[in-house]
Amino acid sequence: DIEMKRILFAISTVFFANTISAATFEVEMLNRLGKESMVYSESVVNIQSGDTVKWLATTKGHNVQFLSVPEGVGSFRSKLNVDTEYTFTVPGIYLYQCTPHKNMGMIAVVVVDGNKDNLNAITSARVAGKSKQRLAKIIEILNS
Repeated sequence: DIEMKRILFAISTVFFANTISAATFEVEMLNRLGKESMVYSESVVNIQSGDTVKWLATTKGHNVQFLSVPEGVGSFRSKLNVDTEYTFTVPGIYLYQCTPHKNMGMIAVVVVDGNKDNLNAITSARVAGKSKQRLAKIIEILNS
């Protein structure tokens, strides 16, 4: 009976510790940031499983659409002009874009648990226009 209470306490401690440690990271969707246009405020966000990224519609006309994700993760596409969030539970790299500005280089990544097993898929993702250069810079960061 005491042993069962200890087991339940241990399980609940682990569960609540994971819930408490989950964090939320904010990324702004912007028309301009310094000399760059059509960008997310962070091109690479490193988080842990259970963390949430909240994208803020700081300037109008932007959204978030997953382009390449770890195996087993479904598609995700937010509406234009709204704050949106996603809680990441599968380790790996998530490449995402702003649908209307994908050719203008508005792409970024979230890396969950430092896991880069799907880096080849990210490297070979089909992107166009300025996104090719921005993706090359992101891959450089991921490889460093």
